[in-house]
Amino acid sequence: MVKKFLNEFKEFALKGNVMDLAIGVIIGAAFGNIVTAFTEDIINPLISGIGGAEFGFKIKIYGGQYILLGDFITAIVNFIIMAFCIFLMMKAVNKLISLGRKPKEEAPKEPTAEEKLLTEIRDLLKAQDGAADKAEDAAE
Repeated sequence: MVKKFLNEFKEFALKGNVMDLAIGVIIGAAFGNIVTAFTEDIINPLISGIGGAEFGFKIKIYGGQYILLGDFITAIVNFIIMAFCIFLMMKAVNKLISLGRKPKEEAPKEPTAEEKLLTEIRDLLKAQDGAADKAEDAAE
């Protein structure tokens, strides 16, 4: 029972989707750290230098408790940067996928034996119908 359970878990854990997800989470965390460093070390000082605003400010509410408004704003800026980067990456991936899906011009297919037979039957029926119409016109 335990061996079967472990085999099922092994099969699940080693599936491609799970491994891809794990890699995505690890890369996402590393990318998040890069974005955080970019925001805190470059964006925040630029904003502080240009407009005098400080992202690191906090509001004392009682005792030793603070509302870290600057950290919250930094998290919002990080999210916007990450969302924009993901948007650009997805746009590029979709563009590559659409380039690969361009329909190739195919030469007209040779009709199958069945299609040829049906075409002949259609032509014969039209010819019979045309001959019947001519006979009716002549009789009138």
